[in-house]
Amino acid sequence: MKKYDVIAIGELLIDFTQNGLSEQGNGLFEANPGGAPCNVLAMLTRLGKKTSFIGKVGSDEFGRILKRSLTELHIGTENLLMDEEIHTTLALVHTFADGDRDFSFYRNPGADMMLREDELDLNLIADTRLFHFGTISMTHDAVRAATKKAIATAKAAGALVSFDPNIRESLWKSLDDAKEQVRWGLGQCDILKISDNEIQWYTGEEDFTAGVRKIRSEFPIPLILVSMGRDGSRAYYGDGFVEAAPFLQENTIETTGAGDTFCACVLNYVLDHGLENLTEAQLKEMLVFANAAASLITTRKGALRVMPTVEEVENFLTHR
Repeated sequence: MKKYDVIAIGELLIDFTQNGLSEQGNGLFEANPGGAPCNVLAMLTRLGKKTSFIGKVGSDEFGRILKRSLTELHIGTENLLMDEEIHTTLALVHTFADGDRDFSFYRNPGADMMLREDELDLNLIADTRLFHFGTISMTHDAVRAATKKAIATAKAAGALVSFDPNIRESLWKSLDDAKEQVRWGLGQCDILKISDNEIQWYTGEEDFTAGVRKIRSEFPIPLILVSMGRDGSRAYYGDGFVEAAPFLQENTIETTGAGDTFCACVLNYVLDHGLENLTEAQLKEMLVFANAAASLITTRKGALRVMPTVEEVENFLTHR
């Protein structure tokens, strides 16, 4: 028996999201704890899974807020480090009229980049059923080495590995470098969650099925999830795929965290049902719940601290 269900490595940061205007007409920004890997862990914890996070924040007020947030959410912080010299990474979230968003990062450097291989708690990593990662912890040499060491340790201990590329173009020296690291990640994972624009960018295929086929020709990943935004989601498994429609909201505020919420629900389903012999009905059930949870998070500011409960998702599905 493993102590943890899921451990994730990566960025933990502050998302500054616009929340109205001042009397002078200036934008007011709310400091929301964020970072894709921790968003995933926050939803998994809501779903009853035991989680822990590996990363680094600054030894500053934002870093203390982030560590306190994880503790309050019951996400383990045993391998969350505080950097005495480099500040916590910040991101300004620019929200568009349709709820989509773009990010401006203050990370040159940021504390999340400073995690080193020798700072990893390898015993912790070996004690999880599933290990989750993205590419933001692979943009620079030191944290890249730490990420790869952590994944190797988890795999050697028998953990499933999940990967969400979560490409943020501005953080990379070049997109060729980003593509190289995505390719490495594809070779490590059992579960891939990839967005519509990411699979088109990586494979050069407009058709998602053609893109999945191209990925699988080199990397036989058992379960590939394609999140398609307003078009729903697909689960590619075996020789086919299952698709589920989205739940579009009239009161969507922003889409930050929607993909992470979706990803967490998929990982939760795999932890409960295994990765072998999943039926079409099970895949459909998995996608419908994940789409519903993702829809709910779009009606809330931020993500990490406001993930929906199981009861909220089930109630939403009952009354949709």
